[in-house]
Amino acid sequence: MPDLVDVLTEDERWLDHGLDDLAQDMCAATLTRLGLDPAQFEISLLGCDDARIAALNGDFRDKPGATNVLSWPAVERASQTPGGPPDLPAPNPDGPPQELGDIAIAFETCLAEAETAGKGFGQHVAHLIVHGTLHLLGYDHIVQQDAALMEGLEQQILATVGHPDPYGDE
Repeated sequence: MPDLVDVLTEDERWLDHGLDDLAQDMCAATLTRLGLDPAQFEISLLGCDDARIAALNGDFRDKPGATNVLSWPAVERASQTPGGPPDLPAPNPDGPPQELGDIAIAFETCLAEAETAGKGFGQHVAHLIVHGTLHLLGYDHIVQQDAALMEGLEQQILATVGHPDPYGDE
């Protein structure tokens, strides 16, 4: 069976932090929590540096500078009701895995955020992978009701793998 996540590592520092295994585990935990079979889906993840994510952020969001994580869903699934769940994909058990989209994650920004928050790097990256995966599935945090739904799911998913509440100190 192919991996759920196809990881491309542009910045070799990610190799020392087990990005591939972490991505597989966190994406699978996210899909499982939402009742989706990870074997039916596929995600692409780019482990890059701040320069690369800054270029992507400028190109796709017209925002200069680096950010921690970006997501590009293959299909827009957002709910039309604030705080409502998005339309999750229906698996095709007889076909190839359905592509959910792409995620990019930046090493330096993630490291700086983890250090500033006093959190472990792996713990912070796990949270951002869950966050990015939820974006691929149509979750967002622009309006307060959507943010509450998304953050609650992040907390639940991370708890299933033994990670603390990422918003606990905020």
